[in-house]
Parts: sequence; C-alpha cells; structure tokens
Amino acid sequence: MTGTDGNEVTIVDACTRRGEGGSPTAVLIDDTALSDSTRRAIVRRAGTSHAAFVDADAGATPTVRFFTAHGELTNCGHGTIAAQAVLLHSRRIREHRSRQRTGGRIFDTIATQRDNGVEVWFDQGPVELQGCTALGLDSILAALGIRSNDMATDDAPCVASPGTPRLLVPVKTLPTLLSIRPDLHRLAAACRRLGYLGCFTYTLSATRNTAAARMFAPAIGVGEDVVNANSTGCLAAHLFATHGHSSIEVEQGHTAGRPSLVFATATATREGISARVGGMATIRSSPNGRAD
Repeated sequence: MTGTDGNEVTIVDACTRRGEGGSPTAVLIDDTALSDSTRRAIVRRAGTSHAAFVDADAGATPTVRFFTAHGELTNCGHGTIAAQAVLLHSRRIREHRSRQRTGGRIFDTIATQRDNGVEVWFDQGPVELQGCTALGLDSILAALGIRSNDMATDDAPCVASPGTPRLLVPVKTLPTLLSIRPDLHRLAAACRRLGYLGCFTYTLSATRNTAAARMFAPAIGVGEDVVNANSTGCLAAHLFATHGHSSIEVEQGHTAGRPSLVFATATATREGISARVGGMATIRSSPNGRAD
C-alpha cells in the first residue's frame, strides 16, 4: 500500500505463532522530511496500531522511529522485529547482524530467514525493576477490574522500565487473564498520573518457562496491544531477579484473535539485568493479508 505522502508501506505481522497471527505493523523506509503529523496519519491510514519509520540513509546503523496514531514512542519491541524483517527482506540475504538506533540508544540486532518467516532478536538492554506503591497499585487494579484474590500469590506486581516504565501485574489463572475488561478511560488516567506506558498483565505456567499475557496501554492511544515484545523482556528480567529463571516464551493476542508469541532471555551484566527479545515475522504487502 502507499502512504499519504506516496511512500510505500509494508505491513508485517510481527511475533507470529506457528506462522499465524502476530501484530500487524506498518514499516516505511522513511523520508526524514516528513512531519510527525504526517507519520501519525500514515499509521491511521495503514490501519495498524504502530508503525516503524526506517532512515536507511543512516548507514550501517539505521535510525528507526516508532509512532502510533497518538504520537511517537521511545521504542517498540514488535516494531523493531518488523523493521529488521523488512531490512533483511530488502537485502535479499539469509541472515544479517546489524545495529539499530532508537530512542537515544544503539543496540545489536540479528535477523535470519527461516522457512516460516524471519526470526529477529534484539538486545533490549538493562531493565530497571522496582516495586510499586500500594496507592498506585490500587488505582490500576481498580481500573483493570482485578480483585485482590485474582492476584498470583507467588509473584508480585513490579514496575519495569527498559526506558519507559510499565506495570507488570501477575494474576492466578488464564481464565482470569482472559476475562479482564478494563475501564480504559480510568486506566489511561491512572497510567498518566503514575508515569506508566501501560499495564502488562500475565499468568505464568507452573514451570515459569511460559506465560500468557495482555498489554493495556490506553495512555498512548492503544487500548490493548495485540503483542508487546518489550514487556516480555521486562517480564524475563523480573523473573530472573525474583526466581532465577533466564528465559520465557509469552503467548499474547488471543483476545484479538491473533495468537502471537514472543521469546526473551535475561542475564546479569555490569549495568544490571539485561534482556534479549525475539520473535518471528511474516511480511505482507497490505493489511488484508496478501503475500508480498
């Protein structure tokens, strides 16, 4: 499809699960002269929740900016996976190790062509972890409609930030997770007041190696994300700090009818706990699913 300025827009299903689902994400090789209002309009026209704008003229380290129809984001995990998949596809090679500049930092990426799509991993970097105040938590839980006896008893809410803070909220069971119907207006107000990007609500398997999750981010104009890759990296860092688990696979997108999967690993570094995030991507040329 073509953007409002005539630029070609590629739609990528980011973080697919067994070749299906994923979060539809618009990717453009950016004209840096575009205004931010034009970028927001391109997101609306593409019909996706997010778009990645790639400045490929930046040399070996492309600058990638992310927008919703609401405004610019500091970073975007599934947007990074989508952008790197498009860059690999444009180079027509099987694998590419590169770096990306986003939100004031430069980080490593690797994209590999697989039989069922493009596998992308990126270094999320250090994740800052801290507790949340009881008052702030109460307002968030009330907006989510989560009762105290819905909360997991062997885990605790945590504020996690790979650059932008979000609240991680553990619940006991998958039915509880899927039944959440938040008051989005109330949740947006609470997140803005507390400085949160949104709320990543999840339930862990018994082994803690897998989880299911939902991300609510009405404060940035996204009522519910199909998938949130950066929050998966945050969860990996949290579980590494609290339970010593170094990897996690998180299913998302079920309530949107787009089953998705994100991988993440966490390690201890001199800068703190750092995470790597990965996912599969399928490139298509339009939101209706026509193959590229």
